Amino acid sequence: QVYLVESGGGLVQAGDSLRLACAASQRTSGSVGMSNMGMGWFRQAPGKEREFVAGITWSGSSTYYANSAKGRFTISRVNSKSTVYLQMNSLKPEDTAVYYCAADYSQRGTVCPISGCYDSWGQGTQVTVSS
Repeated sequence: QVYLVESGGGLVQAGDSLRLACAASQRTSGSVGMSNMGMGWFRQAPGKEREFVAGITWSGSSTYYANSAKGRFTISRVNSKSTVYLQMNSLKPEDTAVYYCAADYSQRGTVCPISGCYDSWGQGTQVTVSS
């Protein structure tokens, strides 16, 4: 029910920060918007499976992070802008990956860290961290 477009990726050095953004737009007028959806960030490095990074419930009241992201990454959402952010600090070379935004159409009370819970995906944005 939503289109997702990521932005903000790039090439940075280890220790730098990046803020990714995911803008959502409704596929059809009157359909359910992002404000009623849980949102997640996933990433996929070359030769590896896609993995969960961070998620936020539709209300914004709950967030959940992969161990690799805890203490360094922060997910947030601004529903009035239909946008979800991923602030990434203290980046490491192992954070290099394509980062995807995803929307969970169900109004779960908790974040689902499994890709199968998500119904719409963006095209991804490349993050490269050099050592």
